[in-house]
Amino acid sequence: MRPEDAAAVLDAALAAGADFADLYEEETRNAVLSLRDRKIETASAGIEFGIGLRLVFGCDVVYGYTGDESRDGLMALLRALLSWRQGRKPQKHGVLLQPLASAPPIAEVRHAPNEKGQIAKLPFLKRADAAGYAVSPHIAQVSASLFDSTKTITIANSEGLYVTDTRTRVRFSVTVAAEKNGERFVATESPGALRGFEFFEELDIEALVRTAAERALRMLTAGYIEGKKMPVILGNGFGGVIFHEACGHPLETEALRRKATPFAGKLGEQIAQPVLTAIDDGTIPASWGSLAIDDEGMPTEKTVLIENGILRNFLADRIGAMECGVRRTASARRESYKYAPVARMRNTYIAAGNSTLEEMLASIDDGLYAPKMGGGSVNPATGEFNFAVEEGYRIRKGKIAEPVRGATLIGKGHEILPLISMVGKDLELAAGTCMAGSGAIPVTVGQPSIKVDSILVGGR
Repeated sequence: MRPEDAAAVLDAALAAGADFADLYEEETRNAVLSLRDRKIETASAGIEFGIGLRLVFGCDVVYGYTGDESRDGLMALLRALLSWRQGRKPQKHGVLLQPLASAPPIAEVRHAPNEKGQIAKLPFLKRADAAGYAVSPHIAQVSASLFDSTKTITIANSEGLYVTDTRTRVRFSVTVAAEKNGERFVATESPGALRGFEFFEELDIEALVRTAAERALRMLTAGYIEGKKMPVILGNGFGGVIFHEACGHPLETEALRRKATPFAGKLGEQIAQPVLTAIDDGTIPASWGSLAIDDEGMPTEKTVLIENGILRNFLADRIGAMECGVRRTASARRESYKYAPVARMRNTYIAAGNSTLEEMLASIDDGLYAPKMGGGSVNPATGEFNFAVEEGYRIRKGKIAEPVRGATLIGKGHEILPLISMVGKDLELAAGTCMAGSGAIPVTVGQPSIKVDSILVGGR
């Protein structure tokens, strides 16, 4: 996308009545190699290219995209978008783009994955396969994959911004299935980072695979839990997926502008106990969900959502901030050029507290310890959630007792927040993928161990 072409298109957009316009150019190289049942299952790589054009009229947005980066192609896209908007007065125009700037890196990439190639991934998969089957004769299947993505974006807007950024992400995933007497249980580990191929080289592949395999074996022989309300300790790391889904999404301006959030009108109010602080931080070096700039070109930041139980901020993009009357937080994100950007999470976590796991356990006579969460569902408008517990144990008289399976946690995020009474010191982050209105994006979830005084536990 030549700067003179970008400036011409943006200038024409303002002349046609748009209040604001921006262009988002993207080239993404993705590659994945996966193994299942000791055989290569997937070996794919590809390049995707496109340019998105967004026109803003007040708080209304018209968006489209094309694969034609020529001035004629972009002007044709502009005309197609303007056909949806008639009768707008011309805006002050004469767009002058600033010299192209590169976003400051927040991660070191020592070895570009595409330079290593797919064949370099094969030894890691073979190591994962061998490590999984070596744990026990009851390991029935080992599946592993290595994924890498390098995305280069350029953003130009009618305010003169002209910036580029390159994001390289890598992820290793292993799923281990254990079987015995007709029963089957599956466990997964999936670390990822905003780094290069060196991430794979530094991973302890065998330890990750053993962790998943041993969890699958423990849960395979566990009894089923009986459902009821009880105190629950949620483990650190991926346990933060509940906060992400049940509380994080309702704190995005996409929910606020639709009035589809239980937190509307509660800025500055106490919504949790003082022990709880929650943060969404795009600046964590090399973290899977980090960004140097968001997908509107704004330098990213650390946003305190809840501070000592008080709601401090919503996550806002340009349009959400204007429509909802809150400040922008550099939270505009999208899967690709095929989507207009909206407010989305980055690295979202409950901050470390002062309690220990032993103190939490000692405070519970009868409850559930869930060190590892699985998948689930949530209604962002109401905060209602239902999440499976991948690894669970009964708590009896302040001690971790027998393993249990079949547990699900059921509740509403805004109702559970005030019931979090203890927050641990053992903060840990975990990589994930978030699906929402602007597609699938890499995010990080996290938390220390936390105690919820009462939550409905579903069981058999």
